[in-house]
Amino acid sequence: MFTAEFLITSLIVVLIPGTGVVFTVSTGLALGRRASIFASVGCTLGIVPHLLATILGLAAVMHTSALAFQALKVAGVVYLLYLAVATWRDRSAFAVQPLQGKGGALGLVTKAFLLNILNPKLTIFFLAFLPQFVEPGAGSPLPQLLGLSAVFMAMTFGVFVVYGLLAHAFRKAVIESPAVQAWLRRGFAAAFAGLGAQLAASER
Repeated sequence: MFTAEFLITSLIVVLIPGTGVVFTVSTGLALGRRASIFASVGCTLGIVPHLLATILGLAAVMHTSALAFQALKVAGVVYLLYLAVATWRDRSAFAVQPLQGKGGALGLVTKAFLLNILNPKLTIFFLAFLPQFVEPGAGSPLPQLLGLSAVFMAMTFGVFVVYGLLAHAFRKAVIESPAVQAWLRRGFAAAFAGLGAQLAASER
């Protein structure tokens, strides 16, 4: 079940930069190390609904229902574009601020959670990905699916924390350069907009 193929494939999937990585890195730069950890928690929790959908069989319904997929995709696109616009328009300087100033830890976790829960590709991914590593002769697939899911989530959290800490490590150079801040903000905004456009153009 926990084969080298599963671990390597999962690591590659988690390492690929996406909405969660962009959000965690931008949070680490803007709010510091502790905030990036909360962002990592939220992104990891955002995986749970997709895993539950897969395990309970709801993913199969979404996979065959164009309406359900399109509805979730539209919601994800709208939220990504909202983040792009908000990031572009934000003119405040990057600085380590108390979490209360940005909605607190719960606000960060919620925002990161929404990023992943509104990504329909995750549900389709788990529907196609997890069953490949379930051993048919090893009894009920439910414990295996739960175990595989737990490992994937732990890997996601660990990698995202590393991304956030690396961003925090470069924070001093960023904070001391208004020009770098401006370009990074534009880069994050473009990344969110690009991910939204990619999701909007994607097929089932």
